[in-house]
Amino acid sequence: MREFEGKRAVVTGGSRGIGAAVVRGLLEAGAEVLTTARSEASTVPRGAAFVAADVRTRAGAEAVAEAALKTLGGVDILVDNAGGAGPYPEALSIPDEEWQDQLNLNYLAAVRLDALLTPGMRERRSGAVVHVSSAAVPVAFPPFLHYTAAKAALRNYSRGLALELAPSGVRVNAVSPGRTATPGGEATREQWATLSEGPGQDTTTPPLGRDGRPEDIADAVLFLASDRASWVTGQNLTVDGGEFPLG
Repeated sequence: MREFEGKRAVVTGGSRGIGAAVVRGLLEAGAEVLTTARSEASTVPRGAAFVAADVRTRAGAEAVAEAALKTLGGVDILVDNAGGAGPYPEALSIPDEEWQDQLNLNYLAAVRLDALLTPGMRERRSGAVVHVSSAAVPVAFPPFLHYTAAKAALRNYSRGLALELAPSGVRVNAVSPGRTATPGGEATREQWATLSEGPGQDTTTPPLGRDGRPEDIADAVLFLASDRASWVTGQNLTVDGGEFPLG
């Protein structure tokens, strides 16, 4: 289905993993897509425009917004996907600068891009924003508390922004992935295995019997970005194979 024909989309962190799967899905459904990462990689899906930018910074967010408006002429769909973190031995060992870095990457990057790109949506009285959070938020696993705290803030912000933008016809939702087979996820699990001198933080299999695929998360993102979800806003959709039932 070419359900995104004529739509213009921005996806952060779109060079690999979940972000790349979202970009591919949008392109296949007819959208024009601009994606971003800190450096261009051969894994950026063919057909997507690309801008190198560090969305952890205000200057990076401004560069993405400028490129989007110049390349696409406007934005109908914004997927704030950039994120990630490495583990620490315990929460109290996480240094101040790491807390700030995680807030910038996993929370404030979305806040800044939304502020730059949703005014055009409001003016057109249509648009969809999807924030990628984490199914691990309710667990608050101490070695990753800097990450889950930032993603929890993102969820709360998503709800508030949805209420603010709803009267103008702009929808805001969040998707919270569980354990997903991505390069970033595998690297994080290896880091934790080394740090703990044992297996990764979670060696169990989700109730549905397998880890998630990037496409599993992308399908949820695409649904919330589409007109099929035209009466859905302010929600968090957990996609984790049943791993975190309270997520």
